[in-house]
Amino acid sequence: MTQTLHIVGGGMAGSEAAWQAAHMGISVVIHEMRPKVETFAHKTGNLGEMVCSNSFRSDDDEQNAVGLLHWEMRAANGLIMSTADTHRLPAGGALAVDRDPFAETITQRLMEHPNISVSYEEITKLPDSGSWIIATGPLTSGTLGAAIARETGAEALAFFDAIAPILYYDSIDMSCAWMQSRYDKGETEAERTAYLNCPMDRDQYEAFIDALLAADKTEFHEGETAGYFDGCLPIEVMAERGRETLRYGPMKPVGLTNPHQPDVKAYAVVQLRRDNALGTLYNIVGFQTKMKYGAQTEVLRMIPGLEQARFARLGGIHRNTFLNSPTLLDGQMRLKSKLNSGANIRFAGQITGVEGYVESAAMGLLAGRMAAAELLGTQLDVPPNTTATGALITHISGGAEAKTFQPMNVNFGLFPPVEGLKGGRRGRKDRYKAYTDRAKTDWTAWLGQTPLDAA
Repeated sequence: MTQTLHIVGGGMAGSEAAWQAAHMGISVVIHEMRPKVETFAHKTGNLGEMVCSNSFRSDDDEQNAVGLLHWEMRAANGLIMSTADTHRLPAGGALAVDRDPFAETITQRLMEHPNISVSYEEITKLPDSGSWIIATGPLTSGTLGAAIARETGAEALAFFDAIAPILYYDSIDMSCAWMQSRYDKGETEAERTAYLNCPMDRDQYEAFIDALLAADKTEFHEGETAGYFDGCLPIEVMAERGRETLRYGPMKPVGLTNPHQPDVKAYAVVQLRRDNALGTLYNIVGFQTKMKYGAQTEVLRMIPGLEQARFARLGGIHRNTFLNSPTLLDGQMRLKSKLNSGANIRFAGQITGVEGYVESAAMGLLAGRMAAAELLGTQLDVPPNTTATGALITHISGGAEAKTFQPMNVNFGLFPPVEGLKGGRRGRKDRYKAYTDRAKTDWTAWLGQTPLDAA
């Protein structure tokens, strides 16, 4: 095999891109800087390591856009989704995984593939020749980030991403807390009891908000400003927007009944979700934070049931870098400024301006297939924007307004409407089902373009 695809970064997008291209018969080299060069958020050198939540969010492929994206990736022989299914944890209708075995399996499957090799090194500049996919994610090294900025002629856009704390289950007071998914959602007992709930009365909630607002926070470096993606807002930022914001967000008390006090309705509820298969670790749902470590332990132990909590990992904040993709990338995810050079450079994953594990992996899937097709002497069409994957690539390659471009989760607002359907909340169920039915038909047709599906 004379032509090789080089992929920089072994996260969700890089791992999926390598898997897809290798199954099309292309020789792939993954260039991963870890563990030689560490990052703030990563803890291992494994490929596909999850650094924030352990959830891939909703798995409903009929009423939810991210669930539809799950379906599309499964249909495309996706490595990330098949591995997530193998290491699935109960999560009340969401797809959550046991993060360490998940990454270990990703690493093993990639290392065992005959068309894939891994080179542990830091790539510090954009290449001058060959076929490449840059999938370095939100923690792109400063050196490579500077090289990208020089090439594009503009500073990379950036916002800040926060990580939620993880604590030990045996340190939680279960005489206060209880297990229940909101509205008892889920088909099995494990799903219906997937979340651990800690209730607050009004006085406890008000004291918690006061402590949260007064806590020491991580300071930004000179010249940096905080521009958070709304899906990962630190709890302090939410609290600053109004004292009731958390009660209508991650601490909403709806759909839950406290078995310890069934006649008392909680004013607010903090939820935790299992973080590993053993059930020894739980993460606090929606509690991304930029509080300093000492302040975190003090404030979080104010939550009823967590007074004696022991933390396996405290929350944190890190810089998240992404491109202005509508300006810089073409519909094939290639860097426009390099199209007439000796190097063919694509970008994939969060660095392109999608947000979320699944969205990042989906862009890796697409970039891997497109790069492989090109090396095989053909060009793969962009999937139609009636599909979840197609809606995302359309958004980042020109559908979004370049002047205000910000990271985006997949959502039905990115899809073209289905004619003849009722708008508004009342028509939403039928409308979403129509979106997903149409997407599945169109995605299945698009998959038939590549030899992967016969592999």
